[in-house]
Amino acid sequence: PPWYKFSGPVLVFSSFELHRCYIFILKQISCILRYKIKMPNWNQIQAQLRHPANPVVFFDVSVGTTEIGRMIFELFADVVPKSSENFRQFCTGEFRKDGVPLGYKGASFHRVIKDFMIQGGDFVNGDGTGVMSIYGGGTFADENFTLKHDSPGLLSMANSGKDTNGCQFFITCSKCNFLDGKHVIFGRVIDGLLVMRKIENVPTGPNNKPKIPVTIIQCGQM
Repeated sequence: PPWYKFSGPVLVFSSFELHRCYIFILKQISCILRYKIKMPNWNQIQAQLRHPANPVVFFDVSVGTTEIGRMIFELFADVVPKSSENFRQFCTGEFRKDGVPLGYKGASFHRVIKDFMIQGGDFVNGDGTGVMSIYGGGTFADENFTLKHDSPGLLSMANSGKDTNGCQFFITCSKCNFLDGKHVIFGRVIDGLLVMRKIENVPTGPNNKPKIPVTIIQCGQM
């Protein structure tokens, strides 16, 4: 978040049952600048990690013009470091093409199938046809199939066949064992499953496209 030069009274409040704090800066009697910062409970997050060195990243998501919350992911760099790093750099905006940052900020969830999965990450075309990776810009090979699609909230590579991984991903909404050996799992939701369920229940039209835009409005590493 941007930093401000505080000159005058500053009020700081925590939020009841939400990982947020609020800063109020009184610049004039009739003018209050309000800035909201989301504050995850980092100790709780760390306690859930399968490996203490695994990266933790996040999406802030909106449906239409309404912000619906944050999903926090553990990336399984201990099992699939290449797939995890690809996703991590697209979250942080570290990857650049011709000097321009590319990544998930502003991208959408373009495909939603209730009781199955939610798919997104096509910041190239926005419709599920775009391909991009940090490894030369094209696709990269399946890293391994060690982890199984045995629960909701798993982060897995979307692809169009063997060794065609890129920027697109999906999050499982249920057990999907039939995907084992076909899609590489590289992370999981460790906070924000309710946000996933909200996306899962967005009305859809042809090709399972949400009727209301579901957008990643902010993302990064924690």
